[in-house]
Amino acid sequence: MPKNSERESRIERARLFVTDLEQAVMRLQEALVRTEDSFIRDAAIKRFEFCFELAWKSIQAVARLEGQECASPRSAFTLSWQNHWVKDEGLWLDMLDARNKTTHTYREATAREVFSSLPGFLPALDFLCRTLISRLQDISRS
Repeated sequence: MPKNSERESRIERARLFVTDLEQAVMRLQEALVRTEDSFIRDAAIKRFEFCFELAWKSIQAVARLEGQECASPRSAFTLSWQNHWVKDEGLWLDMLDARNKTTHTYREATAREVFSSLPGFLPALDFLCRTLISRLQDISRS
C-alpha cells in the first residue's frame, strides 16, 4: 500500500473513532437528562462504558498519527494530558476507576455511586471530542 494511502486510511480510522465517540457522548447525555430509575441508571452506565472505551481508542488512533503510542487506557489518558487534549488527568483516572468498578461486577451501591459521577464526566468527554476533531483537521491539512 502506498505511504499516502496508508496515512489516509489511518486518518479515516481515527475519524471514525472520534465520530463514534461524539455520538456516544450525545447518547450518554440523553440518558442523564432522564429521571433516574434502575433501568436508566444501568443504561447510562453502559453508555458511559462505551464512551470510555471510545475515548481511549480515539486518543490512541490520533496519537499514532502523530508518532506516539499508548497501549492502555491509563497511558492514553496520561499522553492526552501531556498533549493538552484533556484538562484534568485526575478526572480521567477517576473515569478509569468508575469503568473498572462497573465492567466486571454489578452491585447496586456501586452503580448508584458511578451514576452520580457521570454528569461530572460529560464536560471532559465533550472537551476531548472537540479537541480530537480539531487535531484531526490539523493533521488532515498537513
